[in-house]
Amino acid sequence: MLLRVVLLFLTALVVASPAFAAGKDAIAVIYPDIGEPYHGIFEKIIEGIEDKVGSPVANHPVGADTDIGVLKASLLQQNTKVVIALGRQGMKTATALNNNISIVVGGVLTVPENEARAQPVISLTPDPALLFARMKALKPATKRVFVVYDPGFNDWLMKLAREAAHSQELELVAYEAHDLRSAVRFYREIFSAAGGRSDVLWLPQDSTTVEERSILPLVLQESWNKNLAVFSSNSAHVRRGVLFSLYPDNVALGKSLATLAQGILISGGYRSRGMMPLRDVQSAVNLRTAQHLGLNLGFQPGFDTTFPEQ
Repeated sequence: MLLRVVLLFLTALVVASPAFAAGKDAIAVIYPDIGEPYHGIFEKIIEGIEDKVGSPVANHPVGADTDIGVLKASLLQQNTKVVIALGRQGMKTATALNNNISIVVGGVLTVPENEARAQPVISLTPDPALLFARMKALKPATKRVFVVYDPGFNDWLMKLAREAAHSQELELVAYEAHDLRSAVRFYREIFSAAGGRSDVLWLPQDSTTVEERSILPLVLQESWNKNLAVFSSNSAHVRRGVLFSLYPDNVALGKSLATLAQGILISGGYRSRGMMPLRDVQSAVNLRTAQHLGLNLGFQPGFDTTFPEQ
């Protein structure tokens, strides 16, 4: 009799423990073990994940020297069913686990198509539909959007951009550039062709076509001289003179990643896979550039960040 009571007590402890409670420790986070400012960004994303889940989640900082076997054992001990992998190192580590734990990826700009198709990946690149809508709100006369991109990096994004442009009755004029020289040539063509109130230029996050030391200064100077509105997927460009940008709301992004993970727990499998653009965004605007372009921001919804800083 005593033995039966003891067994029932131990069973109750196991069932009630976080490692076995449904949804409690079923989600874990893997993120790169790096310094600021990135560490703070990952902390905010994890904050959003925990807000959505409704309880703390196990989180594992990882590096190139992480022992995959030890990490795998820890995840299994915690009854982990889904890993939210943040950053390239987080994704690399999660895919190396090679077990039955599902993966959701966030905190990356882009992932090669053959790697992204295995699981859902929320990019740090803002959704073109949101960028175009904000541009049209700032400048209703906008009809044509120019962009120069490297298809090896942003082909997936341009597919979304074409759909967004069509739905918003915009013409997207996209130039494929595989190197710096061709990118410069295309920008010079754009500045020769663009003009008037209906043309704008979009700068995607693209290390080939939006190179910081040569192309960005060229774009900023020429666009200023021609009164051409330029918006960017990189919020750092707003401080340097681009009209506006959208950037991650990290807590909200964490909640979206958690929603994907919870969906996997409920359905037992992936509901979606591949690259997804960032929809959890905040906004930044350069007031000096807006004034130069003759734009009235008084009727616009508030921006989260303004430059020059007020």
